[in-house]
Amino acid sequence: MARQAPKPQGLRNQLSNSLRRESGSAVLLLVVTVIALLWANSPASGAYFDLWHQGAGFELGPVALHMSLHHWINDGLMVVFFFLIGLEVRQEFAHGSLRDRTRTRIAVIAGVAGVCLPAVIYAVIVGSGDSLQGWGVVVGTDTAFMLGALALLGPARSGQLRVFLLTVTVVDDFLAVSIIGFVYSENIRLIPLLVSLACLTALWLLGRARQWRAAPYILVVIVLWFSTIESGVHPSLAGMVAGLLIPAYPTQRHKVEAARELFRDFWQSPSAASGRAVSRGLAKGTAVNERIHEYLRVPTALIVVPIFALANAGVDLRGGLLVEAFSARVTWGVVLGLVLGKLLGIGAATYIAVRLGAGRLPQGVGMGSVMGGSALSGMGFTVSLLIIGLAFGTSPELAGQATVGVLVAMVLAAVLGAVIFRVAATKLGEAEADLPIVLEPPVDPEIDHIRGPEDAQLTLVEFVDFECGFCAHATGGWDDLHVHFGDDLRYVVRHLPLVDIHPHALVAAHAAEAAARQHMFWEWLDFVFTRQNALARTDLIGFAAEIGLDVDQFVADLDSDAVAERVQRDISSAQSSGARETPTFFVEGCRIIGSYDARTLTKELEHSRRGARTSLQ
Repeated sequence: MARQAPKPQGLRNQLSNSLRRESGSAVLLLVVTVIALLWANSPASGAYFDLWHQGAGFELGPVALHMSLHHWINDGLMVVFFFLIGLEVRQEFAHGSLRDRTRTRIAVIAGVAGVCLPAVIYAVIVGSGDSLQGWGVVVGTDTAFMLGALALLGPARSGQLRVFLLTVTVVDDFLAVSIIGFVYSENIRLIPLLVSLACLTALWLLGRARQWRAAPYILVVIVLWFSTIESGVHPSLAGMVAGLLIPAYPTQRHKVEAARELFRDFWQSPSAASGRAVSRGLAKGTAVNERIHEYLRVPTALIVVPIFALANAGVDLRGGLLVEAFSARVTWGVVLGLVLGKLLGIGAATYIAVRLGAGRLPQGVGMGSVMGGSALSGMGFTVSLLIIGLAFGTSPELAGQATVGVLVAMVLAAVLGAVIFRVAATKLGEAEADLPIVLEPPVDPEIDHIRGPEDAQLTLVEFVDFECGFCAHATGGWDDLHVHFGDDLRYVVRHLPLVDIHPHALVAAHAAEAAARQHMFWEWLDFVFTRQNALARTDLIGFAAEIGLDVDQFVADLDSDAVAERVQRDISSAQSSGARETPTFFVEGCRIIGSYDARTLTKELEHSRRGARTSLQ
């Protein structure tokens, strides 16, 4: 019995890990939606609808707020969802896909078209009258459902397509939330609105002051939410804008080193004070945006959005509503607006923009994959249900028709997306939509720089940038690996100077190759990685003298075409192998995705060694 005890724990861990993945959270959302529909159409349907109309509120002196449970969910919990979207958008602008202007142009074009065309299709189908108020129902995309469906129905490897669709969805969601805030807000009150603007200004000032603690931002966001509720503006807009104002930036090496020193103090003299200092140091090492995002990401996916689905997806389809819905203009306006509008709006606009040279698709992504992703974008769900409540709050009949349209559109979008992905794979050869993962060209002892025996059992390749503070030589990761594997490991370095963020990276790579022409590449590497703050040309020439190179020959080689071509060979290899940042590691010719600390690399290398032994047996 004792040996079987760990099994339930393993099962719980598997379930937890599954739910945390995009496919798992999408399945959870689908299950909750089905539960809401079954509950709303069961003998207990009265309890379902009565539950969401229950009042709840609080009073703190002169401050009081009372709303129905349904409003607490839609105007309260869902603000967390839109706040999270704002945080993600800020991250993409700071160090993500929105830093690439060519991608940003394509995303803006596709996102705007993916909002406008569905609204036009809806308006054409429903005509005039009260039904026209629901045009906003078709403008948004449910990111969770869309990404979950992509993981389940899309190509086996779809990382680059996912990034592209996320970038488009960023524009899509921003426009959708803006529409909610400006079109579906009413009875605006000036004083609370001014308080909201003051809160947004406070968030901006906190960011400018480089405030690293999360608490001040959270307190201001809470006041912002309350004042926005009182102002009459829908709080989803405030949530999105607040997220955009929370600072995001790449992790800075000097802050990580400072945290390491604090941990060393705690290790040598553990105490509550030194432990608190470590916690502060670790917090300073990462952007407050990313820390808040990490805290909210899983609860939002597993709690907030499912509760919203439970409260909003339940439609009583009895009494002929389903038959009436399929003969109603609103239903078909929603279905065609989401399914056809998103497919043509995003897909066709992307195709035209690429053909006109307005931007380019991510490497590894073809138009077939884009069309499949565009079809999946027809899953409106979260934003659509929210707008249904705002547009048709006084018309249960129209709200029911629109909700049926959203649910039907989800099914059709998933089926259409799956079919398009299948056709793209079989007819267009788009079995994958991601960066390459195989090292090209393979390691060549005649050309590559190799540390360790050339015939070693294991091979680790690293693409480096001499200004990168997280490359293996900068962090000491190589030393740990060498101690563990010894002569069983050969280590190969290739250049990937990130010239857009590191001004001295390219000349430093050239200098390394100039040193290599005097057979001192590794001596140069070890020396220069300890002096990353001084990589100007004059500094590099000084380093050449310090380590005993022929300086005149070094300078001549530094400016030679041969050295430039050698560095360009490595840059081309990075492009062909899917390396886009440093450090990027390849174990036995396969790119490592995710963490790259020495412990993780050791596990990957040991896994490769076990696999090699198994194949020989």
